[in-house]
Amino acid sequence: MSEEKKKSRSTAGGLRLALGALSGLLVGFAALAVAELVAAGIRPQAGPVVAVGGAAIDRTPAAVKDWAVRSFGASDKLVLQAGILAVLAVWAVVLGVLAMRHRRLGAAGVLVFGAVGAAASLSRPDSTGFTGVLPCFVGAAVGAALLYVLIGRLLAPDPAPKDSSGRPDELGNAVWDRRGFVIAAAAAAGASAAAGALGRNLNASSGKDAAASRAGIVLPAPGAAAPAVPKGAQVRVAGLSPFITPNKDFYRVDTALVVPKVDAMTWRLRIHGTGVRRPLTLSFDGLLERELIERDITLTCVSNEVGGPYVGNARWIGVRLAGLLAECGVAPPSRGGPADQLVARSVDGMTIGSPVEDVMDGRDAMLAVGMNGEPLPFDHGFPVRMLVPGLYGYASACKWIKDIELTTFDAYDAYWVERDWAPQAPVKTQSRIDTPRPFARLKAGTVMVAGVAWAQTRGIDRVEIRVDDGPWQETTLAAEDTRDTWRQWSFPWQAAKGGHALTVRATDRTGQVQTGTRTRTVPDGASGWHSVVVTVE
Repeated sequence: MSEEKKKSRSTAGGLRLALGALSGLLVGFAALAVAELVAAGIRPQAGPVVAVGGAAIDRTPAAVKDWAVRSFGASDKLVLQAGILAVLAVWAVVLGVLAMRHRRLGAAGVLVFGAVGAAASLSRPDSTGFTGVLPCFVGAAVGAALLYVLIGRLLAPDPAPKDSSGRPDELGNAVWDRRGFVIAAAAAAGASAAAGALGRNLNASSGKDAAASRAGIVLPAPGAAAPAVPKGAQVRVAGLSPFITPNKDFYRVDTALVVPKVDAMTWRLRIHGTGVRRPLTLSFDGLLERELIERDITLTCVSNEVGGPYVGNARWIGVRLAGLLAECGVAPPSRGGPADQLVARSVDGMTIGSPVEDVMDGRDAMLAVGMNGEPLPFDHGFPVRMLVPGLYGYASACKWIKDIELTTFDAYDAYWVERDWAPQAPVKTQSRIDTPRPFARLKAGTVMVAGVAWAQTRGIDRVEIRVDDGPWQETTLAAEDTRDTWRQWSFPWQAAKGGHALTVRATDRTGQVQTGTRTRTVPDGASGWHSVVVTVE
C-alpha cells in the first residue's frame, strides 16, 4: 500500500473516531436532558446529577467534606456538580469511541451509567423508590438508542457515494453516510436542547406555588417581641461585620444540591415518638395561630474554622419548641422523660439530632418562620426551620423540617453522627478578627482592630488582644444584646513599622477562657486563637 493511501486511511480513521467521541458527547447531553425532563415531572431531586451528587456527599468522609467547605465555601455544590458533569463527559467520549468498534457494547455502557444513577437515587435518604429511579432509566434508554443510531450512521455506507459503484474510492477509504450522520446528530442536539429547556421551565414552574405561598405570607406580630438592639451593640468600624447579618449574606452550609421549594399551604409537621403521649400534626397556618416569639440569635456551623465565615446573627420569629413538646406530653430526661434525643427530618431526607434536655431547658429553641422581618428565604429553610441556641447547626438547625421524632441517642444516629461527627456539640467560645484583614499593609499610627466573639447561651464577658508575643490587652466590648448573640469588640492599636501578628481570645460569662489549643472542626468544632499577620509601613 502506498504511503498516500496509508496516510489517507489514518486520517479517515482518526476523523471517524473523533466523530464517535462527538457522538458520545451528544448522547451524554441527550440522556441527561431527557432524565432532567422526566425528573421535572416527578421531583427535581430525582435528576441524575442531583442523585449522584447527593450520594457522593453522603459517602464523603467528614475530613473531605470539611476540606471542601473550607476550600470552596458557598461554591462547594457548584464544584461538585461540575465534577460530575466532567466525569459524565469523559465517560460519554469513551463510550462513543468504544461503540465504533463494538456498537452494542457502547450502547450497553450507557445503560450501565443509568443504572449507577438509579442506584445513587435509591441510596438517598429521600428516595421515593421506583419513581425516583425512573428519570435515570429513561434517560439511559434514550441515550443507548441514540448512540446505536449515530454510530450506525458512521458505520453505514453512503447511499449516494461519489463512486457510483458504491465501492471504496480510489484511495481505498470506506465512504460512510455523512449526510445521515449530520442529520441525526443535528436532530439529536436540537431535541436535547429542547428537552433541557423544557425541563428547566418545568422545574421553575414547580416552585411557583411555593414562591406564591411565600409571597402571600404576612407574619403576625410576635406575642413576645425582641427588645430593640442596644444602641451600643453596633460598633462603627470599617470592615467589621454588621451586628445583624442581612439574609443575602447569611452563610449557607447544607447538603441540598437543589434547594427544596415547599408550598407553605401544603406543608405539614408531625411530632411523634418515644414519650410522646399526644402526637401532633401541624399546618403552617396552625403554627402561625400560636404565640410567636422574636429573638436575636447567632448561628454557627460546626465546619467553621477558627476565624472562619460560617457564623451569622439574625432576628428570628417562631414558635417555642419546648411548648409544642410539652403539649405533646414530652418530658425532658431530667424530669423522667424516656427520650433524650429529638430527631428532626427535612423534606430532602436530612436528619439532625438534638438533645431533648437542651431543647427544653428554657433557652429559646424554636420552629422559626421568619428571618430579619420576612418569611424565611428558601435557602434558609422556608417555610419552617428549627434552631436551638448554643448548639452547632448540624445538631440543631434543621431546614425545611417536616418531621420530629423523639428517641434516644443509643437507638438512632442522625446523618452527621453516622459520618463521625459528635452526637452532641455545644458551641465553643470563639472570637474573630474582622479588620485588619490578613496580610494587610497598614500605615503606622492608630489602627482600629475589631471583630466579633460568641458563646451562645453563656455570653461574652471579655475579649483580649495580643500584639506579637506581648501581653494580653483588654479590648472595648460593644453593648450586649443577649447572651445568644455575638458581641462586637474594638481596640485602637498604636501600630509601629514592621511585620506584626495580632491574636484575639475571648472569655465567656462562666469564666472559661477560649483555649489556644488548635483543633480541626471534626468531630465537634474547631478551637484555637484567631491570628492575622499584617505589615505596617
